[in-house]
Amino acid sequence: MKKILIISFALLPLLFACGDPQENVYLYEVNTVDVEQSGVDKNNPKADLEFISLVYADLFGGTVSQSDIDVMIIAFTALGDKQLITDIIIRNMLNSPQANVPSDAQMRNDIEKFIEDTYLKFYIREPNAYEKWELQGMIEGDSELIPEMIYYAFLTSDEYRYF
Repeated sequence: MKKILIISFALLPLLFACGDPQENVYLYEVNTVDVEQSGVDKNNPKADLEFISLVYADLFGGTVSQSDIDVMIIAFTALGDKQLITDIIIRNMLNSPQANVPSDAQMRNDIEKFIEDTYLKFYIREPNAYEKWELQGMIEGDSELIPEMIYYAFLTSDEYRYF
């Protein structure tokens, strides 16, 4: 009796492996899709001096003075939290009346052009269809969203920090 029981348990997995002979088998094919993420290709971080110089050039259209660079570099090295210093520097630059930031009316008059110009200015690339759609929806859906806020988001993004 013991031998029959052992043989039965040994054959049990084979029974389940065979399955129902009339069971339908479905095969699905998946088409290949090319996904482009040009921002992902950026893997070289900008040095603090490069970052400050580029933010200044993007916002003011010129080069930052050596004395201003010295003050900002001291802030970067003196305080351990680089994100906090980056935040303060960018906010101060955006609040300057000399910063080249479009007005709210200019942004809302031609949202598509604003989006394309912003991507080219900060990311040096065209926005993809999803990025255009998402940002356009945000601008159209929120009357309190101003260009300075969008510029701030771009300047503090990981993609802007790398090249």
